[in-house]
Amino acid sequence: MNPFIIQENIPLADKNWFKTGGPARYFCEPETASDFQQALGFAKEHNLQMFFLGEGANILISDEGFNGLVIRPRSAPLVITDASDSKTHALITAPAGLSMNSCIEKTLETNLIGLEVFSGIPGSLGGCAYINLHYFQHFFSDFLVSAQVIEKTTNKVLEVNLEWFKYGYNKSTLMSGNYFVISVTLKLQRATDTETAHALGRRYEIIRHRASRYPASNTCGSFFRNFHEDEVSLVWNGKKMIFVAFYLDKIGVKGTETVGGACVSWQHANMLVNKNQATSSDLIQLACTLQEKMKAAFGIMPHPECIFVGFKEYPLLDR
Repeated sequence: MNPFIIQENIPLADKNWFKTGGPARYFCEPETASDFQQALGFAKEHNLQMFFLGEGANILISDEGFNGLVIRPRSAPLVITDASDSKTHALITAPAGLSMNSCIEKTLETNLIGLEVFSGIPGSLGGCAYINLHYFQHFFSDFLVSAQVIEKTTNKVLEVNLEWFKYGYNKSTLMSGNYFVISVTLKLQRATDTETAHALGRRYEIIRHRASRYPASNTCGSFFRNFHEDEVSLVWNGKKMIFVAFYLDKIGVKGTETVGGACVSWQHANMLVNKNQATSSDLIQLACTLQEKMKAAFGIMPHPECIFVGFKEYPLLDR
């Protein structure tokens, strides 16, 4: 087991998908519940802000960095146990720091299926729990049974169930900033070798499909969240048009709009890309330009799905 230490002035640009941002004043990688408690205790003792970092796939870090403690949970092996309906399902308990793609690989190796629907999506299990990871009609909450979390104010480790998270679209109890995930327990389906082979094939096809539609690096994924139905009036084929990419496509920014080293992806209008040594400021200016153009064209303002880290003030328009 690696000794728990807190480091100073650690670069973060190599620890997020945009590959931008300044350093963390303090940085640590806890593995056990005790490590997490030490980390939170250190932050409280020194009156530091905290940020929990996973694979850095849905964040944008300020060029000035983060003037506090960045906590990046260390990965560890997952544990498989029987579910109450043990003939058809099993429970896996895995650390917050384990990547979703590693989790998918490990569960398929043991003939447990279901998570392959999230294949190719970057993110740690802690991050997935935070945002309620989603891909088309599939949500992380479809699999979550319980979790171990630590409370920021009391430093207590709690066992919580699915209902505790109050999940919705890009919504969870964790977004209050008062709790952080240590580990999650998920319920997966037991499968035959043939069923697992089918799931593996589905995984490869999803990855192929994503590679053809979305940029694979130097991006945070979808920068803006989709609209809620009450935020838009346009109806398409009998349904409210909630998809931000639809509106961005209509104003012609895909593959053309740039600021400094940042650009709108040629593959997807709602994905910004660091194409040439972009700064976080470049990406913010580009996002503001998209907000202005959409407001001018459609009278609606997109709001970020991307999480901002280390910014002294909210960096976009119309919070």
